[in-house]
Amino acid sequence: MAPMLLPSLTNFILAFFSIFLPPEVFEPTFPLRNTLNFRLRHFHAVTPSAHVYFADVPPHPSLYGDSPPLSIPIAPVRTVRPSSDAAFAEARALSMRGQSATLDWEEDEIPGPDVSKRETLLLLAKMTSNAYIEPDTDGWYNLTDEWGIHEPVGWEPDNDGFRGYIFATEDNSTVVLSIKGTSAQWVDRGPTTGKDKMNDNLLFSCCCARINWSWTTVCDCFRGGWKCNQDCLEDALIEESLFYPIGTNLYNNITLMFPDANLWVIGHSLGGSLASLLGVTFGVPVVTFEPPGERMAAQRLHLPSPPSTHHITHVWNTADPIAMGTCNGVLSSCALGGYAMESRCHLGNIIEYDTVTNLSWSVDVRTHAIAQLVDKVLSQPWAAAEELGREVPPIKRQDDCVDCFKWDFGNYSL
Repeated sequence: MAPMLLPSLTNFILAFFSIFLPPEVFEPTFPLRNTLNFRLRHFHAVTPSAHVYFADVPPHPSLYGDSPPLSIPIAPVRTVRPSSDAAFAEARALSMRGQSATLDWEEDEIPGPDVSKRETLLLLAKMTSNAYIEPDTDGWYNLTDEWGIHEPVGWEPDNDGFRGYIFATEDNSTVVLSIKGTSAQWVDRGPTTGKDKMNDNLLFSCCCARINWSWTTVCDCFRGGWKCNQDCLEDALIEESLFYPIGTNLYNNITLMFPDANLWVIGHSLGGSLASLLGVTFGVPVVTFEPPGERMAAQRLHLPSPPSTHHITHVWNTADPIAMGTCNGVLSSCALGGYAMESRCHLGNIIEYDTVTNLSWSVDVRTHAIAQLVDKVLSQPWAAAEELGREVPPIKRQDDCVDCFKWDFGNYSL
C-alpha cells in the first residue's frame, strides 16, 4: 500500500493568534439548481523533467453498470477571461518590463459549482483531499461505487511535482482539475515534498523566505533590515516558480483533450492557491480549500488583473492560521517547520467557517488539514448559516487587505 500523502503542515505545535478581516459582502443570485455527473477519467503528474504526464483510469467493473456517478450541484457562474492567450501573455510581458497594456476581457456565463450548497463544497473538498493519495489507500474518500479503482497510475517515485486528478462529465461538457497541495516533509517524505516547499516559500513569503539570519532563503533579494529588492524578487519568482507555468501547461493540455468542455479547478492549500492563479489566467471557475493568500503572488507574477474575480471561491475555517495569514514569525508553527507562510490576502470570494467561535476550536496548524474541514465542518449542517436561512456562511471579500506591510520594497542594489 502506498504511503499516504497528507495535507500540508499538520501535527505541529499550536499557532498563537488569528486575524479576522471585515470583508465586504458579495452575494450572487442563483436560478433553479441542477447537477452534473462526474466520473474519474485521468491521473496527472509531472516528471522530474517537468513534462506533464497523463494516464487514463484503467477499466474497472464498478465504473459501469448501475453504479451512480459523482453528482455536483451547479449554477450559472459569470467568468471573466482574456480575449486570447496571446493577448494575456503580451500584457504580462509588458508589465514585466514596467510598461502598461490594455487587455480586453470577455465576460461569459457558464455552468459552475453552486457554492451556496453545502453538498457542493463537501463533494469538491473530498475530490480535493483525494488528490493527495492513490485510490484504495488509507484516507481515500470512496464517494460512490465507481471509485473502487485499484490501479494507481502516474504516481511513480520519480514523479516529483504537480499532481492530481481529472474528472469529467459523461458527455465531456465539464471537466474538473483537482490539484494536490503541500506534502509536509516531517509527515511524508514523498517525492514532491522538496518542490512543494520551494513553491510555498517562493509564492507566500515576503522576501525570499527571509525569516532571520539562520534561514536558507529561496532567492537573494534581501537587502538588510526590512528592505527587499522588488525587481530581484519578481525575477526570481518568475524564473524559479516551478508549479505555476506547469499548471498553465497542464491546463492547455486538458483543453486540447476536451476542447468543448467547461473547466473547473479545485485544490487545497498550495494546490488551492495555484488553482486560483490558473483561474485568474484563464477565467475559469475555481473552488479552493484552506489556501494561503495568493494575491501577492499574482501581482509578483505580473498576471493581468481581471475586472472581476467572483468566479474564484475560497473556503476555510478560522482556526487555520495558514489560510488566515497568521502562521508567521520566528516562533510560528510554519517557521519552525521551515515554511515562510507570510501572505494573508486572497483574490475572489471567501466562505469562512468560524470554527473558533462556533466549535471552540483553538488556532492550530492541524486544523489546516483538508480532512478536518471535510469530516468535522462540511459533513454536517452549519447551524450559524442555517439561522440565516442558508446552507453555508455568507460570502465575503478581502478587498482592503495588505500583505507584508512592514517591508520596504524598492530598487535596492547590493
